[in-house]
Amino acid sequence: MFSVSAINRFLAPCGVLANVRTVQISAVDFAARKGTREKARKAKVKKVVEKIGFIRHDMRNKDKLNLNLINKHIDDSWKQVPVDNCWVGKYYKWKIYTTEEAILCHRETHHPSMYNLPNAPLYAHIELNMQAEKITRFVDNFQRMVAIPHKFPTTENRNIIVFAKGQDVLKEASDAGATLVGGVELIKEIQNGDLQLSEYPFILAHPNILPDLVVIRGLLKKSKFPNPRNGTLGVNMAEMIEKYSHGIQYSAEKDEYQKDFGSIVACVGTLQMDVKCLEQNLSALLSDVNSMRPKREGKFITRVLLKSPPSGETLKIDPFLYVPEEGKVTPNRKGKAAVEELEEESDEENETRTAVNNG
Repeated sequence: MFSVSAINRFLAPCGVLANVRTVQISAVDFAARKGTREKARKAKVKKVVEKIGFIRHDMRNKDKLNLNLINKHIDDSWKQVPVDNCWVGKYYKWKIYTTEEAILCHRETHHPSMYNLPNAPLYAHIELNMQAEKITRFVDNFQRMVAIPHKFPTTENRNIIVFAKGQDVLKEASDAGATLVGGVELIKEIQNGDLQLSEYPFILAHPNILPDLVVIRGLLKKSKFPNPRNGTLGVNMAEMIEKYSHGIQYSAEKDEYQKDFGSIVACVGTLQMDVKCLEQNLSALLSDVNSMRPKREGKFITRVLLKSPPSGETLKIDPFLYVPEEGKVTPNRKGKAAVEELEEESDEENETRTAVNNG
C-alpha cells in the first residue's frame, strides 16, 4: 500500500500533484459468518468403527459365506423298508424301536464285557420343528423343569432357597428337602450382602411373603424371581420342592443357521432303572415339551433318539405313542384358543396381584 505523500513526491518533478485516495491493494482474508464453519463441521458424517474382540481367521466373515446348508429335518418316509437284517443304512428307513427294545439294546453295549458301565445315564435327543404360526416367525428358546414320577441321582446343582412366613410353612419346606428356608430376616441378609444367591439356582416362595420379596427384585434375575407361571410361586411347597429337587431340567434351542430346527438333550434316568420307570419318565418329558407346541397344524416333535454315552449307538423311537402327532387348529378355533390363552394369562396376573395385596 502506498501513501498519498509518497505518490506526490514521485510526481512532483513532473509538476503534477496528485490528489489520490488511499487504495488497499494487499490480499484480504475475509472471515466467514459466525457459525458457518461449525455447521459445516456438524454436517460431516462420522464413521463409527465398532470395536470387537479377537476373531480367528477361519471365523471371520463367516456369516457372509454362501454355504449350501443341509436341512437338518430328516425325512426318510420315501425310503424303502429293509426286508432282512443286513442293509446299508443311508438307502433305507431308520428302524424304529420300542422304548423297551432301545433300553435293552443299550444295556447290552454297557455290559461288563463291553463298556462296563451298567448304570450309565440314558439321554433323550428330541428334535423340534420351531416354525410358529407365521412363516417368518419361530418359537423362542425355552427352558423348563418337569416333574417326573421316578427320581434318579444327578450331578447338577439342585440347591433350593425358599422364602415364606410362618413356622408351619417353613417347617414344611425344610422337611421337603429345601436347602435354605427363611423369611424377612433372610431377605435382609441378602440386602446386606451376607448371602450369595448365585449358590442357589432355584428360588421358591410362598405368596404370603411376596410383598417383602419385591425389595430384592433387582438382585434377582428376571428368570429367578418367583412366578406362578413357571411353578416357583405357590402354596404347595412340598410339591414345588419335589419338582425342582428331582425333576428333569431341559432347554430347547434353535439352530444358528436353520431357525426352524430345534433340539433338546435331557437325561431321563439310568440304565439300571426299571424299564417301565424309564418309559414313564420319558413320557412325562415328551408331554411337557409338547405343551409348548405353537398353535399351528403339523408336527412339533419330529424325531426322538435314545443315546447312552460313551456308546455312539443311536436308536430311534416313536414319540407319538406318548403325545399327539399333529396339532390341528381351525381358523375359528385358532381365534378362540388365542382368547383362552389371554384369559389364562390375565387370571394368573390377577392371582399374583391378589396375593401381593393380601400379603
